[in-house]
Amino acid sequence: MKKLKRSILSLILVVIVALGAYYFDIDLSGQTDDHMESSTKADYSLVFPTDRYPETATHIQNAIKSGHSAICTIDRAGAEDNRSESLKGIPTKKGLDRDEWPMAMCAEGGADADIEYISPKDNRGAGSWVGNQLEDYPDGSRVEFIFP
Repeated sequence: MKKLKRSILSLILVVIVALGAYYFDIDLSGQTDDHMESSTKADYSLVFPTDRYPETATHIQNAIKSGHSAICTIDRAGAEDNRSESLKGIPTKKGLDRDEWPMAMCAEGGADADIEYISPKDNRGAGSWVGNQLEDYPDGSRVEFIFP
């Protein structure tokens, strides 16, 4: 009988702790906030000039809306391989560039990147602008693209 009382008391205690954790939104998984949020937290924000590069901005925004990350984890060394993977099987078109999101320099880029044909002026201008903005950020930096 003593064991039964102790088991029931233990069960009640577990339920109270679980309800308290739920009510107060306490994480009982043992993982730290830093670990849990690392896939969604950015180190920097970059406000993209939609008025200067409207085609690129529209492409990136559409890609994000369709499920691609708004965050680019800088991985310059992986850019060439990512570009090869993302553009594989996508034919060139005269007078247009193949724009990729996530960009080749992002760890998130590569085989599953969203590709859209846009004007070379817009694409290359945007690429140059982004490159200049990010040049001082080390590889591994997570940059969230923001659109005004």
